Amino acid sequence: MTIKLLCFGESGNSYKAALTLQLADADWEPVYVDFFNGETRTPEYRAMNIMGEVPVMIDGDVTLSQSGVIQDYVSSKTGKFGGRSANERRDVLRWVFWDNHKMSSQCGLLRYLMNFVPAEKQPAGVIDWLKPRLTAAFKTLDSALDGNDWLVGDAPTIADFACCGYLFYPEPFGFDRKDYPNIDAWLDRIAALPGWKHPYDLMPGSPADRGL
Repeated sequence: MTIKLLCFGESGNSYKAALTLQLADADWEPVYVDFFNGETRTPEYRAMNIMGEVPVMIDGDVTLSQSGVIQDYVSSKTGKFGGRSANERRDVLRWVFWDNHKMSSQCGLLRYLMNFVPAEKQPAGVIDWLKPRLTAAFKTLDSALDGNDWLVGDAPTIADFACCGYLFYPEPFGFDRKDYPNIDAWLDRIAALPGWKHPYDLMPGSPADRGL
């Protein structure tokens, strides 16, 4: 049975789940969610996911939301990218939780405010508050990759696919690959994995579709 992933191309959290499915060679397909026209706020969508967010994964009678949970499910189902021992698995989850709390939450908000909110409505104070916190997260990630090809062990895991979720996007949000050489090389390694695709090629929907 084909796994359905409700998603849209601009969503870094959707990309984490889509990339995991793609690189695990799962039988899956993306289903476009019209986020910018309010689909996730409809009663029909909220009945499926009370959180009103993407991504949502449907695999037969299993419906899951939250990217980290979906990544863990796909890893467990396919036996791929979950770490090679119990200790590695715990470290994988440590990085997934760190990303969700410390990096992607700030990447997503800052990128949205800087690129998808009209200039006259952008909250300068919020943007200025977020930037140094995000810089600190990038420095943590770059330090963790110093001398390491992957975040956990000697092979890629969902920790890598979580933490890279927003870093392939072209829109500016305070991240420049040249400022973080370890992250830069790591992103190249991820992009070299068989089956890798850019988020706008992997999922439907991009700013260009909305004239941006």
